[in-house]
This record gives sequence, structure tokens and C-alpha cells, in this order.
Amino acid sequence: MALNNVTKEQVKTREDFKEKKKSEKKETAETSEQTDKRIRVRLIPIWLRLILLVVFMLISVMAGAAVGYGVLGNGKPIDVFKVSTWTHIIDLVEKEK
Repeated sequence: MALNNVTKEQVKTREDFKEKKKSEKKETAETSEQTDKRIRVRLIPIWLRLILLVVFMLISVMAGAAVGYGVLGNGKPIDVFKVSTWTHIIDLVEKEK
């Protein structure tokens, strides 16, 4: 049996074994911290991410308005981008007041 070959000098108690493992992990963590300092290089800078976010939001709002007006409202999807359409919608909303 492999357990009979372990001497009392190697591992006295379970707690000693756990402490020995902790100290080994601590030592390896400290050495790896010093040797493996990585510099993170972003593929897309944060300022460009913000600009892309705004652009994609505008595109999604425009696409949603076109689908809503064209498919759900039975109109031409391109008409949603005309000023006359929006003035007509505003006139309908203000007429109700």
C-alpha cells in the first residue's frame, strides 16, 4: 500500500499538509505575479466602442421605425424618413388635446 510508505516526518497531520499546500501556492503566486505582468492591448479602444454603440443604436431605431411604419402600419418603409410623415403624426397627436 502506498499510504504505508509515507513517514511521519513528511506529513504530521491533515492541517499541516493544508498549510504546506497554502504556502506553496502563495510562493508560486508571488513568483508568477512578478514574471507574468501582462499589458492588455485592446483591439477596439473605448472611445471607438462608445461611438459604435451610438451608431448602432441610431441604426436600430431607424430600422425599428421603418419596420413599424412599413410592416405594422401598412405604409412604405421609406416614408418614415420624410418630414411630412412626422408633421402629420405630430398634428394627429396635438389634435387630440
